[in-house]
Amino acid sequence: MSQRPASCQLRRELDVFGAVMLGLGSIVGTGVFVSISIATGVAGPSVVAALGVAAVVAACNGLSSAQLAANHPVSGGTYEYGYRWLRPALGFTAGWMFVCAKSASAATAALGFAAYLVNLDTQSQPESLIPIALAAVLVLTVLALSGLRRSNAANTIIVLITLVSLAAFVLAGLPRSLESGADRLTPFFKPQSAPLRGFLQACALMFVAYTGYGRIATLGEEVNDPRRNIPRAMIVTLVVSTLLYAAVAIVSVTATGTEDFVSAGATGAAPLEMIARRFTFPGIAWIVAVGAITAMLGVLLNLILGLSRVVMAMGRRGDLPSVFARLNRSRTTPYPAVILVALVITGLVLVGDVKTTWSLSAFTVLVYYAITNLSAIRLSTQERLYSRMISWVGLIACLFLAFWVETAIWLSGLGLLAAGLIWHFTASQFKRRTERNGVNRP
Repeated sequence: MSQRPASCQLRRELDVFGAVMLGLGSIVGTGVFVSISIATGVAGPSVVAALGVAAVVAACNGLSSAQLAANHPVSGGTYEYGYRWLRPALGFTAGWMFVCAKSASAATAALGFAAYLVNLDTQSQPESLIPIALAAVLVLTVLALSGLRRSNAANTIIVLITLVSLAAFVLAGLPRSLESGADRLTPFFKPQSAPLRGFLQACALMFVAYTGYGRIATLGEEVNDPRRNIPRAMIVTLVVSTLLYAAVAIVSVTATGTEDFVSAGATGAAPLEMIARRFTFPGIAWIVAVGAITAMLGVLLNLILGLSRVVMAMGRRGDLPSVFARLNRSRTTPYPAVILVALVITGLVLVGDVKTTWSLSAFTVLVYYAITNLSAIRLSTQERLYSRMISWVGLIACLFLAFWVETAIWLSGLGLLAAGLIWHFTASQFKRRTERNGVNRP
């Protein structure tokens, strides 16, 4: 494959620690502060087991992503892997699914940040949610335009604040959890007509909470010594996030009970903050609220970075206008791609209706990672870092879980997929016709 000119390649500025911080900044946010409560409402105390199943699926996908990124360390993630090891249509599908899912997730993070900030400041009005969310998008877009080094420094600070707040939450709730926690784990499966369906739906919902590790692969072109550092960063990110999620979920469920935990999430405020108000540790609710705010900012920043790199990769291949492949003079930022992503997120924030975003993200992201695993299965013996069986398990699990979200959601996801493929086919036909006319022109 021909090498891209240096002017089209991003600089390698990330080490293992920086890559881990980016991964955690993408994972520790909406997932831990919102989705655990949503999944608990679906599955009851068995959300703890759903977290474990989701972690196993995420680990398989993470190892597949790691070895793909180690062999092909360019921006774009599975969009690029699909083109290299599969077919152009599958590569495009991965990119399209990623952009659809994560744009809505970014808008959700912006609105979530605004909601937590309003909840923290009792003087603020609900009408200020959208203006605050738009201001957050604007500020973080400017930060993303400044380059990855500055963005990663800000992200590291955000992640550390969030981790401290979650550690404080776990420690503050532990005494109450140990006192009567076992009683609140029964019945383990939520009483309903189809408990298995609820459990599998929770697995799919919680899988999305782990998928931020993919940001490391998406930014693979900017990681130093990628064959060594990308797999290490992904493994460390998954281990830390799994332990953190498990601790938060167990304390949340056992300290208050599933009904109170779910009702706290239904109020529109941060569920963990509402629960923390019941703990005797002084100031813990405020600490958790600050952690939630910084977490949402971290998620939004990382989504802007990751989405812009996928848009840039799609511009390189002609799936989007080539202007989106352009970099600034220092080759640290794809300016047009960042601006396009910010505009899309802004539009979704203005709509303000993102209640089904998490479930839609579950379906589209599972399709995305199914293509990741399929690409990893095609790796040669020399390229492979891990057993092919890991990728097979990831592929089957992704396709299986994708259709356990609500029927209306996966039908909408299939509709988005069909629309993207129609665009891809039309654009490809136009490109071939243009090239043919150019060759035949005297």
